[in-house]
Amino acid sequence: MGLRCGLIGLPSCGKTVIFNAITAAKVPMYNGSEMNRIVVNVPDERMERLAAMYHPRKVTPSTLEVVDIPGIKSEDNGRGSRLLGNIKYVEALLHVVRCFEDKAVPFAYDTIDPARDVETVELELLAVDSATLQNKIDRLGKKVRSSDKDAIRETGHCEKVRAAIQQGIPARKQNLTVAELASIRECTLVSLKPVLYIANIKTMADADNRYVQSLRQVASAEGAEMITVCGKDEADISELEPEERGVFLKELGLADSSMERLLHAAYRKLGLVNFFTTGEDEVRAWMCRQGDKAPVAAGKIHTDMESGFVRMEVMTYTDLMALGDESAVTRAGKQRLEGRDYQVQDGDIVSVLFNKG
Repeated sequence: MGLRCGLIGLPSCGKTVIFNAITAAKVPMYNGSEMNRIVVNVPDERMERLAAMYHPRKVTPSTLEVVDIPGIKSEDNGRGSRLLGNIKYVEALLHVVRCFEDKAVPFAYDTIDPARDVETVELELLAVDSATLQNKIDRLGKKVRSSDKDAIRETGHCEKVRAAIQQGIPARKQNLTVAELASIRECTLVSLKPVLYIANIKTMADADNRYVQSLRQVASAEGAEMITVCGKDEADISELEPEERGVFLKELGLADSSMERLLHAAYRKLGLVNFFTTGEDEVRAWMCRQGDKAPVAAGKIHTDMESGFVRMEVMTYTDLMALGDESAVTRAGKQRLEGRDYQVQDGDIVSVLFNKG
């Protein structure tokens, strides 16, 4: 499984439209009751050029699992907390915020106010995390009473984090120490996850309206990234054949699909990179975290490659495209042998030498 992202936001903010735009899933609007999830391919234009060079029997991109959580309302009497609990195991939150006016699309409020909406959803996340931390504190109570040093330390950390959460400070904004992070790790706090804000607009003419500007200020204040998306147009684009999409984008005055920009922003938010394996059988993109060393990256391909790792042959996508083929890369001295300490880079094309168990 690849990267998992959870779509969150208030009802009628446009989450399901965004979900359909990302996945072309055609989920009914306003179903409001169940989570939707789907695995989609992450676009990478480098794959097309590699496929054109190698003519493989199979092309396999990296994947993204998107989970659409129904809009949460504070009057849900605990149902919201149960639904939000389902996104504890995603790696990033894609927070869709309504940045358009449309009386035909009902909304929880009479006005559009991105800062208010972000705060409303954030309070729901904090309520979930507060309860989760209290549960752990309660579980540790018996050990604390018996003077267990580890339990006392962990309880102290959990109480500190929970106190800040109750003051409205998400865990990701608390500058937690390594020890504090270790103490709360099992809680999988929702407010610790990185957030990418999505300003959902009605038409491209709204791309810099006052609501988008307001959300941009919110994102900037916490050092987060924001993507502006015209959800309806993007959902229409996702249903077109690939060759038709470029024409439609050009008509809208767009260089590329904002869905591609959204997925790439999610990659950046999580510090993820793509590396490749190539050949006549398959051209494939593999995902790893920036800074992962060669054996760890090799383990993404096959677990035996990590345990039996010997070395990695590496060339870059840029060198391969510039020089034309693998033999030219080799002649130019651009193919390298790397050992266990090598950190795999975005765009590396690799071949792993390993001892089979």
